[in-house]
Amino acid sequence: MSDSTKSMRNKICVITGATSGIGKETAKALALKGAFVIIVGRNVKKCIATVNSIKQHSGSTFVEYVCTDLSDLKQVYNLARLLKKNYHHIDVLVNNAGAYFKTRRYQSVDGYEMTLALNYLSPFLLTALLIDMLEESKQGRIINVSSNAHFKGTIHLDDLQSKHEYEGFNSYAQSKLALVLFTYELVRRLKNTNITVNALHPGLVATNFGKNNGWFRFYLRRLIMRHEISAPEGARTCIYLATSPDVAAITGGYFIEDKQVKSSDDSYDQKLAKELWGVSEILTNISD
Repeated sequence: MSDSTKSMRNKICVITGATSGIGKETAKALALKGAFVIIVGRNVKKCIATVNSIKQHSGSTFVEYVCTDLSDLKQVYNLARLLKKNYHHIDVLVNNAGAYFKTRRYQSVDGYEMTLALNYLSPFLLTALLIDMLEESKQGRIINVSSNAHFKGTIHLDDLQSKHEYEGFNSYAQSKLALVLFTYELVRRLKNTNITVNALHPGLVATNFGKNNGWFRFYLRRLIMRHEISAPEGARTCIYLATSPDVAAITGGYFIEDKQVKSSDDSYDQKLAKELWGVSEILTNISD
């Protein structure tokens, strides 16, 4: 194969939510480009099957997994410790894991509303714990998979867990706005480092996303959403941000279809971002 085909050779890439959908497609593509890929998923059987599938598809033996329930903050801490024990550095971190919960009956083991725990607190904590490993890379890249749903989001600092009023989409949109605010605040905090941080909207992807809310709602969604794109198409921007030399020096961007675009007005609120960061540190029990 040509050098361009193996452009990610010797790069260590960690991808969360990588046993299906765009996470799996991103892992596949990075393995094909020669990267050492570490997939993170919560189901050990799916992790093993995914690793075997990617190895067979890519011909690479450099694919491993760590089974972690990312909604459990203790397991996120353990994941970071394991990565630090086994690897010297990380070149690419893709925070892809996420879900949509129709009702508030789902709570994490830490007692947090599940949308907030999985979609936002988990990537916030994992990223913070792995910054030193990304700094060891020649050019570390952090990629946060958000959504255009963030345009509809509102950050309720006094009720991030939606205890007083819960609506599935509103909580999902809040979590995705929080992720973009986190992206931009992290850029400001890492301005003197070799790490870039970008967020993206993958598009409306035809995956298993939403099945946790019941098969009826899942198939109803599939029936209504006639213009969904495939998982490989949805992974395109993620792969671009992880691999392209064109974005090696770009940080603090929000991308759709490989193009940097403007995110919501609220996402640029620096005061809100700092306040959210402070609350997030308390909820995850971490400090600078």
